[in-house]
Amino acid sequence: MRKIILVLIFSIGMISTYAVPTINAEANFTSQQELQKYAEVKVSELPQHVKDAVAKDFEGATINKAYKSEKGEFKLVISTADGESQTLHANSKGEWIEKQ
Repeated sequence: MRKIILVLIFSIGMISTYAVPTINAEANFTSQQELQKYAEVKVSELPQHVKDAVAKDFEGATINKAYKSEKGEFKLVISTADGESQTLHANSKGEWIEKQ
């Protein structure tokens, strides 16, 4: 009888460990890039390299808003030629930065 009770307790213990939700560390991780603060800047104040990159890679697009981070990176909100709105990230050299 004692063995049956012990087996039952261990079985319940094993089942309950599978019921505990797992925490996805990647989903809860906030990168330094996400924590950066952006201040709005005038589109006319953007470096020419950034404007040229938008004109080259997104032909017919217009820059609606521009923001500058503490690290000197730029966040751009553009309207494409299709009328869609996109958010882009670039450094001061006009090189695109991947944001996740």
